[in-house]
Amino acid sequence: MKRILSMLSAMTIAGAASAQQATMPLPAVAPESAGFSADALSRIDRFFDREIKADRVPGAVLAIAREGKLVYYKAFGFRDKAQNIAMTTDTIFPLASMTKIMASVAALTLTEQGRLPIQAKLTDYFPAFAEMKVGLPQADGSLKYEPQARPILIHDLMRHTSGLTYGGRGDDPISKLYPAGDAPPLEGTIDQFIENITKLPLAHQPGTVFEYSFSADVLGAVVEKVTQQRLGEYLYKTVWQPLGMKDATFHVAANKRALLAQPFPNNPLDGKPQQIRFLKQDTKFDCGGACSFATVGDYLRFGQMLANGGVLDGKRILSPQVVAWMTANHLGPEIKNRVAVIEPHREGYGFGLGVAVRMQPGIAAIPGNVGEYTWNGAYGTAFFADPKERLVVVLGTAAPGDLRKYYREQVQDLVYGAMTK
Repeated sequence: MKRILSMLSAMTIAGAASAQQATMPLPAVAPESAGFSADALSRIDRFFDREIKADRVPGAVLAIAREGKLVYYKAFGFRDKAQNIAMTTDTIFPLASMTKIMASVAALTLTEQGRLPIQAKLTDYFPAFAEMKVGLPQADGSLKYEPQARPILIHDLMRHTSGLTYGGRGDDPISKLYPAGDAPPLEGTIDQFIENITKLPLAHQPGTVFEYSFSADVLGAVVEKVTQQRLGEYLYKTVWQPLGMKDATFHVAANKRALLAQPFPNNPLDGKPQQIRFLKQDTKFDCGGACSFATVGDYLRFGQMLANGGVLDGKRILSPQVVAWMTANHLGPEIKNRVAVIEPHREGYGFGLGVAVRMQPGIAAIPGNVGEYTWNGAYGTAFFADPKERLVVVLGTAAPGDLRKYYREQVQDLVYGAMTK
């Protein structure tokens, strides 16, 4: 009898461990076996404990994977501080601009199929872009207009060289004419977005300057035009469902909304009100630049797919050659590189097809290797992958103010600082 009870107990323990492993986004291993120091990783715990106790951030989820194995996966603080709800790893985050990488992957699956060449003209899909003029600011504050020297290409949308921009860029006279990044999907349909944006001037000649912009939103519209599906439907069928990204979506279901991470009502740095409008108001179209949601675990699986050369658990999304092409620098010497204007700690990075790409081991304010690729979200999420170290890292916070940039930098320092080989 004792032997039977012992066997049943062992089976129960094994079953519990198996169930816990099943909730992990990737198979978990001891940090030391993956070249990390457990003691050094505990600095991450202490860092977030300090930040949360100081009321600088409500909470966070961080996942670290190396060689396809989960090394670190923890939740800190609060999902909703006002309601005293603890942060958990199944918390859903608004991804903001981390949506852009997924929109690029969606477009590249079409490129692989011969349905979307990146040298195709944007006007092949939306003719109204042919009417856009380039605005040239004059000394008296007015704008002079000149025609496009060449058409906007799909390539320009992927690498942010379309000449489009975002609103809210200080005193720039052209930026002042553009809406804020979250406004179009909240205020109108995708057709209205295209109609409105094509009435505005371009900030630069196409193909001449990296200008962070609505390019990915337009790319998402192109994907919809080619596939005759909503962007979310196409991503679900080709990326999210095959990768098991269970909570990736553009529209969070009513029974999942309690899992959404909530920011502080006021910015901890200046006390001014802050909000994430996508948490309270549903979008009217699936914007490829900013509108998706997912858990940190979901996005880790997406990032691991890219790190594996386009495949995860036998599900191939892109070919390894296309992933290598995507994550190479596409800003040639003729293009003005302004990546560090958007991400100040990433001086020395270029930009590929939807991701920033590290070009030099030094210069940047963070450790890393040539070939690392990355992009982050304005509401506090972050992602980077380092092919040389076989490393994938995803951070989730609800920190829509300038502190989000601080956390991106600090997390990268902490992760590399915990490595032993």
